[in-house]
This record gives sequence, structure tokens and C-alpha cells, in this order.
Amino acid sequence: MDFELNEDQRAFAQTARDFAVAELAPHAAEWDAQAIFPKETIAKAGELGFCGLYAPESIGGLALPRLDATLVFEEMAAFDPSTTAFITIHNMATWMLGTWGTEAVRERWGEPLTSGQKLASYCLTEPGAGSDAASLKTRADRTESGYRINGSKAFISGAGATDVLVLMARTGDAASGARGISAFAVPADAPGVSYGKKEEKMGWNSQPTRTISFDNVEIPADHLLGSEGEGFKIAMKGLDGGRINIATCSIGAAQGALTQAQSYMQERKQFGKALASFQALQFKLADMATELVAARQMVRLAASKLDAGAPDASTYCAMAKRFATDAGFAVCNDALQLHGGYGYIREYPLERLLRDARVHQILEGTNEIMRVIIARRMLEGDAPDAIR
Repeated sequence: MDFELNEDQRAFAQTARDFAVAELAPHAAEWDAQAIFPKETIAKAGELGFCGLYAPESIGGLALPRLDATLVFEEMAAFDPSTTAFITIHNMATWMLGTWGTEAVRERWGEPLTSGQKLASYCLTEPGAGSDAASLKTRADRTESGYRINGSKAFISGAGATDVLVLMARTGDAASGARGISAFAVPADAPGVSYGKKEEKMGWNSQPTRTISFDNVEIPADHLLGSEGEGFKIAMKGLDGGRINIATCSIGAAQGALTQAQSYMQERKQFGKALASFQALQFKLADMATELVAARQMVRLAASKLDAGAPDASTYCAMAKRFATDAGFAVCNDALQLHGGYGYIREYPLERLLRDARVHQILEGTNEIMRVIIARRMLEGDAPDAIR
């Protein structure tokens, strides 16, 4: 296995880093403090292809491997995990629309989404259906011309500020479970779509989060993504990549925090010596770097398996998400500790990186659910070869 990045991958990563230094780093603290959604900056990311990294070329995407996409997301997340995380969600929704959308849907939203001129939200979670996504209750009933949607979604990133909603809704009866769920593209401003208040959150403040209500929302039949009953499969395929994306955002946040800690230890003096001269702190820094490298390699392994269509890709995505989000938060926390009281104030980026990274252990499937996925795979009939 070759762990070295090729020339093209390094170029993508450098372009992402240059963009992050110029467009994210100077403003991330302000966006966080004032809860500003930087749509203009996201559009600039779209000009570089970052809003359609793995979307099909047929809608203007770059069709990159998931591994290459992680390189871009990691570089940006080192400076602004919140804005980067939204861009990853937009990428996932855009990929779904480009992969399963009808010609009419792709024509209407494809290139505007991959260019970043329009934005997408992903609507799966409901007030009563979080970890148990198969129990969702939002319904899409057939009409003469299409579908009528009723229900609600919760914790939707970008809600109220995006242009299209990739929605999972029930077309079968409750007894059909996951088999009765279908996927749809819904105009965000369609009559009957309404938005709740912008949630006040611990982190991720540069992207709005709201509930969405659907009251007899009418959409054409050609807004169905894939076939009826295929929605849960589409959602799970999306979440495999989404888990890699969020894990990568944790890696990026941790790298940003570690870089800050390295510089601070060289500059800060106590008892007449630089912090870097104290062996206990050296050991802490070494452990942080080791955990970060291990998490990064696990994420890249999972991305490679997803790119290759490996049968155990979902399991590795779950393992990478669990390990990287836990390790990433721990590295941010340790970096803050190394800064002492300065790490706790907003003059330094540590407290923002920590707050933004915390939610990664919850979304795209909680880390407890990741453990369930891994354990189930290990306890299947082919358990001896389940994880090798």
C-alpha cells in the first residue's frame, strides 16, 4: 500500500490550503461570533471546484475519488471546521442529486450547485428519528402530478439559507420500515415549506441550523431521486461518505490545534524556560501527533475502500468516523490545555476549534451507533474475516 500522495493530490491540498489561509482564516472568528453564514465565500470555494468535488462530471462536478476530497476538506477544516463541514454536507447532497436525479432535476440544480451559486441541505433527521433513521415519519403521498409532502425535519444544516433540500420521506406504510423510504429534491422555497428559529448552538455557528416543516408541499413526479423505496439505500450510501467527511473535518481541526500548540510551546516561557523544554509537555505533544496521524491514516484507508467499492467499506467508514472524531476532539482539548488560560479566550482559535469539533461525535450517526455497526459486522457469520 502506497501512503504517499501523488503530485495531483498534493496540488489539490495546496490549493485548498491557500484558499483557507486567504478566505477562511481571516474571517472564521467573526463568522463564529456573529453567526454569519458566508455564502459569498462558499461561492468562491465553488469557483475552485470545492462545491462539487465528487459530484458527477455531467453536472459540472470534478468526480474526484473520496480520498482526494478528504485532502481538500482537511486543509480547510484546519482553519474553519464549521464552514468546511457545511461545504462537505453540500457536497454530499449535490452528489446525491447528480447521481440519482432525473434529467429535469440535474438540469435545474446540477451546475448551480457544483459551482456554489446555489446551495443544498440534506434532510434526514426528524424530531423523533435520529439514530433510528428508518423510523422517520415525514410522508410523500402520490398525487396525479407528483407527490404531496407532510412532516418535519430537525437539525438541518443550512436550513433557511439554501436553495434545494435533498429529502428522505416515507412513501410506504410504517410497517415497511427502511424499504418504504424514498428520496426527493424539494425546492427550498416551495409553498408549504417553513423554517423554525435559528438554533443557538455550542459550535458550528457559521452555518444556520433550523427545523423544517412541510405542509402539503407539492412537487412534480420527476423530483423523485432514484426509485420509490430506494431512499434509505441512497441515504446510507451518502452517510458512508458523510462519515468520512466529518471525520476529515475532525482531522483538520486537530491539525490546526496541534500547529497552534507547537508554536505556542516555542514562544511561551514559564520558570525561565520555553514550554517546549518541559519533558512532560513534550510527551503530551508527541501523543497528540501520534493519535492524529493514526486517525488520518484510518480515514484515508476508509476513503480508499469506499472508492474501491469494497464490501466492508461501510464498516471502515464507521470505524474511521468513531476514531477520528474522538481523537480529533481530544487533540483539540489537549492543545487548549497546553495554552493554559489563553486557550480559553477567543483571542486564540483553540476554543472555537474545540467547540466546532465536539458535534462531530454526534452527527452522521453518533459514535455509539458507529460501535453498533462495527460490532454487527464482526458478529456476522463471516466474523473471522470481517475486520482484517
